[in-house]
Amino acid sequence: MKKVAAGVTQLQIQRFVNLYFVETGTPGEWVLVDTGLPGSEKDIIAAADKLFYPGTHPEAIILTHGHMDHSGSVQALAEHWKVPVLAHPLEMPFLTARAVYPAADPTVENGGTLAVMARFFPPQSFQLSDYVQALPTDSEEVPLLPGWRWVHVPGHAPGQIALFRESDRTLLGADAFATANHESVPALLLQLPNISVAGAPFNYDWQQVRESVRKLAALRPEAIGCGHGPVITGLDATAGLQHLADNFPMPTKGRYVQEPARLDANGVVSLPPAPADPLRTKLAIAGVALGALATVAFFVKKQKTHQQNDYPKKQPDQPRNPRTGKIPE
Repeated sequence: MKKVAAGVTQLQIQRFVNLYFVETGTPGEWVLVDTGLPGSEKDIIAAADKLFYPGTHPEAIILTHGHMDHSGSVQALAEHWKVPVLAHPLEMPFLTARAVYPAADPTVENGGTLAVMARFFPPQSFQLSDYVQALPTDSEEVPLLPGWRWVHVPGHAPGQIALFRESDRTLLGADAFATANHESVPALLLQLPNISVAGAPFNYDWQQVRESVRKLAALRPEAIGCGHGPVITGLDATAGLQHLADNFPMPTKGRYVQEPARLDANGVVSLPPAPADPLRTKLAIAGVALGALATVAFFVKKQKTHQQNDYPKKQPDQPRNPRTGKIPE
């Protein structure tokens, strides 16, 4: 676990995904922000017991958005702790099985390793109707967390929110950006600090992604924790995020670059057509070739077996007289 700022602790799950324990200001009370990958609940409960006290529980769970690596363990934790789950209203269709997130775009420019992996990700939708509640939108104040406000940062997920504490300029940026090169598995595993674009294959509206980065950079954060990457503080945080905002690497090709997915309060309204995926075509050709080779190998083996069965069997040698060499009659 790593300290982000006073009362804010980051927990990394499998060196890839982050979640946060945020104290409310009242001794012993805290809120969990995001829940990591499916199956992470035991590690999260153990970390909470160590950080606070055995048997502790949060006042609530807040989801920055509903993607699998942020809400994967929310049901198990909500059932264990018997606490409410809060998410932005625009995330509700995807968290109550009424809609599926826009398909990933493995063809996006500079998608890196994540783009290759995105081809095999299942459609993302969850049935959390018994647990999740819509975050009130009449105020940006974060429930149960005095001094914090939420900031709507869509583009990666329609109801994605970041959390910001003005008093010490602490920012929990979700996947509006990353604090490591999110497209490089080695960079993530090594936790090399680098404020950069997050989750390119899952960004459905690139204009919104850029505007979200600019919105957060304008907050001038001095301590940053995101969904992916290490904690970054001080000038590296402020200047690093401003540099990304000023030099945002807008891709030139990809499914959602020229035309975004259209979403509303009920989910996906429309999607631009999927471009041709050269790698998928190559994989399909390779699969057909392997299938053909397997078929040929099967028939060759079958033919050899058939020939062996049809060949006259050699009669066993008759015993001979050891002195004369003749076969006894």
